[in-house]
Amino acid sequence: MSDRVPTTCMRCAVGCGHVHQAADIGYGIDTVRGDAAHPVNQGLACARGIQESRDPDGQWLTRPLVRSDGELRQTTWDVALARAVEGLREAHERDPDSVAVLGSGQQTNEAAYALGKVARGGFGTRNYDANTTLCMASAVTAYYQAFGSDAPPCTYADIEDADRHVVWGANPAVAHPVMFRWIRQAADEEGVEILVVDPVRSETAENSEHHVAPDPGKDLALARAVLARIVETDRVDEAFVEAATDGFDALLDVLPDAERAAETAGVSMAKVDLLADALDRQALVYWGMGINQHVQGTETARALVDLTLATGNLRPGGGPFSLTGQANSMGTRVCSSKGSWPGQRTFENPDHRRTVADRWDVPVDRLPDDAGPGPVGILEAGPDAVWTVATNPVAGMPEADTAREALEDAFVVAQDAFHTETIAIADVVLPAATWGESEGTTTNMERTVSRVRAATEVPSGVRPDLDIIATIGSRLFRGLFESTSPDPESIFEEFTALTEGTVADCSGITYDRLEDAHAIRWPAPGVESAGGYRYYEGSESGDAEADDTDDADTGDTDAGEDESWSFPTASGNAQFSTGRQGALPEPTDDDYPLTLTTAREADGYNTGVRSRGGTAGDLVARIHPDTIDEHADSVTEDRLTVVSRRGSETVRLDPDEGVPRGMVWLPIHHPATNRLTLSELDPQSREPHFKQCAVRLTAPEAELSPATAD
Repeated sequence: MSDRVPTTCMRCAVGCGHVHQAADIGYGIDTVRGDAAHPVNQGLACARGIQESRDPDGQWLTRPLVRSDGELRQTTWDVALARAVEGLREAHERDPDSVAVLGSGQQTNEAAYALGKVARGGFGTRNYDANTTLCMASAVTAYYQAFGSDAPPCTYADIEDADRHVVWGANPAVAHPVMFRWIRQAADEEGVEILVVDPVRSETAENSEHHVAPDPGKDLALARAVLARIVETDRVDEAFVEAATDGFDALLDVLPDAERAAETAGVSMAKVDLLADALDRQALVYWGMGINQHVQGTETARALVDLTLATGNLRPGGGPFSLTGQANSMGTRVCSSKGSWPGQRTFENPDHRRTVADRWDVPVDRLPDDAGPGPVGILEAGPDAVWTVATNPVAGMPEADTAREALEDAFVVAQDAFHTETIAIADVVLPAATWGESEGTTTNMERTVSRVRAATEVPSGVRPDLDIIATIGSRLFRGLFESTSPDPESIFEEFTALTEGTVADCSGITYDRLEDAHAIRWPAPGVESAGGYRYYEGSESGDAEADDTDDADTGDTDAGEDESWSFPTASGNAQFSTGRQGALPEPTDDDYPLTLTTAREADGYNTGVRSRGGTAGDLVARIHPDTIDEHADSVTEDRLTVVSRRGSETVRLDPDEGVPRGMVWLPIHHPATNRLTLSELDPQSREPHFKQCAVRLTAPEAELSPATAD
């Protein structure tokens, strides 16, 4: 019988500990269970994490492929790597920015760090992303602007201490089942409630005490209405605002009237009061893609942070808590050199660039001085070569037909464990190991680092991401890595050393320490330190510094005279914002009278590559029965065609009264969905506006091609 191997689930960003046991014969994982010794989940595990770890429903890649005479053909690793290196080198010699590198939150910290090192320190390209710009960039930007550092101040330990759980534009019952179980258990206590803000009556809303349904895309107006009501009813924590924040008066100067803002949001004042009352308690405010994936995603995320600041909800048991989607999106934000250098060192600071260049032993002028344009801008620029790692831009990008065209015009190296739509158009395919087969670490949404371990061998045609990245990097840029097959621990040590002394210090975390403790939260500057609640320094009456303990007393809801906070901002204070609701980039009109929105399904995985088998199947649209009845003459065999200005797709209808009238709900996991979506960007975060666009419904026989959709 094979050994039981403790590891971390890479299905979502909760970061549950798993125990894997390999099959006795051949390759693969035979059994998976939650790890009772892991401090994050203490044995809990969701069915989908177990299922996709043990038996993912995807088409495995087992041999390298190279395109020849228009077709992908099996080849050797030597041939595939030589072709990949040749194509990338040719593009790089023309212009470093003609090479694009697209990574993922599905990589380990070690692989993500190595890929960023090749992209930034090898190629020196601006055109690099790690998928975070498609999902978390608005939250990241909001955190930096408000607090001077990325990542939530809260931890999972705060869930049981909160009186109110405000879930805004997120559906953790589907996206983060174990975490939502903790929230639901907390709300089972007397006097504790869950409030969900979502245009759709989601699974989370079904399991909450209250549901507030704003008009699609009008969350910023609602957040401002709630804050205005808090101000009007004298519930601002003035002691906290005075002691720990800047910019509140400037916000008051532009804050709209509560009733007017509520009308803009399409919400009654009774619902505004419900939310204002919740924020007047010890409250956690969670948010997800419904906030981030919007042209005002950064401003809306900041408005949610403003609510926590105005009410003094920035101490243990309360605060702003963005919910991360991909398993290691938090890790890529700290280690991958995507939005910042490792340790949240900024691109614009020449001293930070010099430190990184010295550690990597590369010329400082090779390193970009900004984070680049994000994935939409990368493909709009028309790169000559694109290297994708554990990501599927053909299906995952907004306005996907345009993205496909850009990729079809480029030399594409696709590195993945499963067949994807991007694999289908690639020039070189490099089969990579997935979780259960790889060694390294990952970082969950509350900043906790834990080990990822291999429980099974892999077929000879498959290699770990880190080995592939280091091999390509070494062949292109001699000396960038010490080995073409580096030990993950040595790469982790290189990464953590580069974070020493930064706001995201991981230098006190080691493999040996993780062996003993299972999981450690950053910042962890010392071998015995671990992060807790950020920015809150406790009180002179006896609270320990929250960043060094998970047990700080929550105290009263209003700031005490001896409490203190410290933020890595220029003034040392948290910053309020002044954003106000603007127009949607594509409102409905007579030609396109319905709103399309997209979200997760319970059993779907990203673009579906691990959860939908070899074929995508029907695209299923959830639509209110009344909206379907209005198009009854066009329905054919339970099907209609959804048409946007970018394309059209025939869908199978799923009548759902939880979806508001006038809306079409599609899953993000189906490769056809993003043929319809909009590529407008948040100007601050560069995150696309996935969540709303205008569509119409027609009979299936009237389906239009993308070229004639408008």
